[in-house]
Amino acid sequence: MEYRTLGAGGAVVSTYALGTMTFGHETDETGAHRQLDRYVEAGGTFVDTADVYSAGASEQIVGSWLARSSAHDDIVLATKGRFPTGDGPNDVGTSRRHLRRALDASLRRLGVDHIDLYQLHSWDPITPLQESLSFLEDAIRAGKISYGGLSNFTGWQLQKACDLVDRRGWSPLVTLQPQYNLLVREIEWEIVPAAQDNGLGLLPWSPLGGGWLTGKYSFDEAPTGSTRLGENPDRGVEAWARRNKNERVRAVVEAVREVAEARGISMAQVALAWLVDRPAVTSVILGARTLEQLDDNLAAADLHLTDEERARLDEASDPGAADYPYGVPGVEQRGRSITGGRG
Repeated sequence: MEYRTLGAGGAVVSTYALGTMTFGHETDETGAHRQLDRYVEAGGTFVDTADVYSAGASEQIVGSWLARSSAHDDIVLATKGRFPTGDGPNDVGTSRRHLRRALDASLRRLGVDHIDLYQLHSWDPITPLQESLSFLEDAIRAGKISYGGLSNFTGWQLQKACDLVDRRGWSPLVTLQPQYNLLVREIEWEIVPAAQDNGLGLLPWSPLGGGWLTGKYSFDEAPTGSTRLGENPDRGVEAWARRNKNERVRAVVEAVREVAEARGISMAQVALAWLVDRPAVTSVILGARTLEQLDDNLAAADLHLTDEERARLDEASDPGAADYPYGVPGVEQRGRSITGGRG
């Protein structure tokens, strides 16, 4: 396992994090504890959860493991708050009222008095951003969290947050958790540059595109059985009917298969190795239902692709760009000219 700093922060984490969204729903407590044990054995140090994963059960399972594990002091712990935790009008959002209660509840479920990374799980269009960010600063000063981070923010939202933190002299935000994989690269247009410019490390979720990049789904036959799309073929952006006729998806999956077969490794390992070396990535979040899936994912821990392999995958997965404002004639050429002229 390799390690990197948590964005511009000083904490060090493994380049693969263990995501726990399956805990308490698709993975029972015994299976979850086995995953955590195996992850630590492989050198993993970064565990990511959220208060809404399995209605709080994920945090409880992580907490019960922390209570019995000798490795608990080595774990960098991350969780999130924002989505509904009850039926009341204030049981949702990033208001100071909701985040205070959400953070305290997370601390209780996890059985700790401090969380390393607390993330706003998504943008809140109702709460003033200053209110949300000032809560993170107060939580840092109170010793309840070490760092603040963001999740599922757009480029302008990320930049607004970083500008406000800088203007107020608050502790810098250190990470952004976006969806990012070979099938979802649009964040490279603005979100990645904004993260790089502000020193935020990326923590990509859904690195395997909901299973599409493992090669387990057929383009010609709807999925069945105990897989996520088998249980729900209409699942979000990963939906079978949405992707099975997409020529770019087919091209990406075929490119991943070619690299994997040439290497003699799994397609999942290829997809993970491509992502972990993308600009600004701090740690890729693994989300396994079973121990066997986690073992296969962890085999990518020390894997790096060649320049030729990356180029093959880059070409197949290139999402292109809209003509405006990303491809205005003359702008790209002028930018290169200026850069070159300045050495």
